[in-house]
Amino acid sequence: MIGNARDFLIEGGIVDLLKYNGNPSAWNCPRSSSGDCLTEPGVRGDSSSGSVTKPAKLETGLEIRVPLFIKEGEKVRVSTERREFAGRA
Repeated sequence: MIGNARDFLIEGGIVDLLKYNGNPSAWNCPRSSSGDCLTEPGVRGDSSSGSVTKPAKLETGLEIRVPLFIKEGEKVRVSTERREFAGRA
């Protein structure tokens, strides 16, 4: 039932679960999720190549691209609809 949305679920997070006759029938994934970011520091000169993002891995295992100014361990928001960086948390 959860499918690819598992990438946005963190321990202690809140989701809306719909039940029918006591059984789960659907759930609503939040529009954005936040979590700790694991990434390498941005290197001076990286922006000259036209690439102003770098790869990052969230605590859930989801890999996204984040701006160079995001630091290791910083909390970021991710759009669950587009599966991309949506800002600092």
